[in-house]
Amino acid sequence: MATSEVQTVNTGADKAKLAAAVVLMLSGFVAFYLLSSQGALAQWGALIVALVAAVVVFGVSESGKRLLAFGRDAWRETQKVVWPARKEAIQMTAYVFAFVFVMALFLWLTDKTLEWLFYDLILGWRK
Repeated sequence: MATSEVQTVNTGADKAKLAAAVVLMLSGFVAFYLLSSQGALAQWGALIVALVAAVVVFGVSESGKRLLAFGRDAWRETQKVVWPARKEAIQMTAYVFAFVFVMALFLWLTDKTLEWLFYDLILGWRK
């Protein structure tokens, strides 16, 4: 019987890369607030540099590589999809709008009928 075990290898270096990415990201936010007296250019520059560095460090970690591979695979799958033609998309959208309108009308009529039934006929509150 085949087993589908997922093997996750987290080395110490990989965990250190992830921790460094988190530290870089947090240091960017801290630098943004600490550099408030230096001006907006210094604030945003420090934040952007730290966030880019965090993304780069995350990208070279094993988790980052898997995330990038997943993104590439997802992009390839979207290219395989046969998208509908413009006419078909407009037609289906019109069907959806018509169905929503009919359902809204049905629910409104049902609500008003039950309101009339309970409040006027049974309870007699509206006279």
